[in-house]
Amino acid sequence: MFQRFFGRERHANRAITEALYAQIVAAARQTVFYSHWNVPDTPLGRFEMVSLHMFLFQHRLRGEHGVAQEVAQVLIDEFFLDVDHSLRELGIGDVVVPKRMKKLAKMFYGRTAAYDDALERNDRDGLTAALARNVRPDAGAWPQASLLANYVTDACNQLAAQPSESIVSGTVAFPVANGG
Repeated sequence: MFQRFFGRERHANRAITEALYAQIVAAARQTVFYSHWNVPDTPLGRFEMVSLHMFLFQHRLRGEHGVAQEVAQVLIDEFFLDVDHSLRELGIGDVVVPKRMKKLAKMFYGRTAAYDDALERNDRDGLTAALARNVRPDAGAWPQASLLANYVTDACNQLAAQPSESIVSGTVAFPVANGG
């Protein structure tokens, strides 16, 4: 047991966590989202895209048990630690960070509920509307929202085809977003 917490296995688990989180962030930072699909290339826009990809990862592992469930929890913890760190890098003061974190966590879970609901009902229009409402709340019409909805559906299908064993070993693959 001590070997697990203090030895090689702990370092291997950390390496897996870091690899998965890096892959999630890399998928969220695909240039096409910002250059062609008009996702705001701002801290909030990047938060939205990492949140979306974190949701996709969590959605894939939902219902899994054992190691997969543990990995899902560790990754969500890592995500919120990264958000906290990013707020501090942006110069948000220590007194304000907890309030912002609470607001961002509420935003994340509200979004994931809307995305999950639309996916479970196979409601493409609902998914498109939820993405537009969350990613570009002040934009009015956002025609590229349907491209992002297609990407989300493709990502769900691609992630579903990946074996849990591969994911918990540190490899997750998201689709490549096309210019549309």
